[in-house]
Order: sequence, then C-alpha cells, then structure tokens
Amino acid sequence: MNLKKNIKVGLISIALLITSISLGNSNTNLEGSYTEIKILNKISSKNTSLELENNKEIAFDDLLIKSIKCKNSEFDDDPEIIAYIQVIDQSITNNNEVFVFNGWMFSSSPSINPFDHPVYDIWLTSCY
Repeated sequence: MNLKKNIKVGLISIALLITSISLGNSNTNLEGSYTEIKILNKISSKNTSLELENNKEIAFDDLLIKSIKCKNSEFDDDPEIIAYIQVIDQSITNNNEVFVFNGWMFSSSPSINPFDHPVYDIWLTSCY
C-alpha cells in the first residue's frame, strides 16, 4: 500500500515540477481569476457547472468548494489547465480531516490527483 502511495506522490511531484517549469518560463499572464468546474452527482446523474472566483468559497449541496489558484498552459496544441482546489464535506461530522480534497487538479489527467467522494465527482474544465 505504501509503495502505491509513494508512486502516486512521486508522479504528482513530477507533474507539478514539469507544469511549474513550463508555466514559469512564460512571459504572458497565464493565471486566471475564475475556475470553472463540473460536478457530477453519481446518485441522480445530474451534471452541474460551477464558476468559482479564486479565494472565495461556494456551497454546493453538502460541499464547500474553494479554488485558490488556476493556470493555463502556454501550449495551444496540448492545453493543460491546473487549479488548486479545496473541498469540505459538511455532512461528515465525525471525521478529523477538514478537507475531503485539498490539492492540485489537472484537466487533462484527473487521475493524477483524483477527487474521491461517494456521491460527487468533480473535474476541472477551464480557467479564465
């Protein structure tokens, strides 16, 4: 189990390093003020788009969602959108963890750092 976790952490670190190098070399402002996400309710099969203003929390059902930062890649042929997102599930009262998700999301590879929730699925769609 630890080996899988170490591999996952290593892959995330490599992806963040590559992304920060490619984003850091750009002369244009690739950072956005708004992050757009889609939320799928796995029980009802309803799909909802949300626009998150960075550093402002939005309530969606039992979730509190906050986007801290989002960036677009400088490459037009293979666009990548990354965002640092925090999610709190207010229905969980006996858990010591504050966030059910706290980390970077990648639009092209959501499985690198997946949002794991029994009811909802969240994925990143744009940054502007």
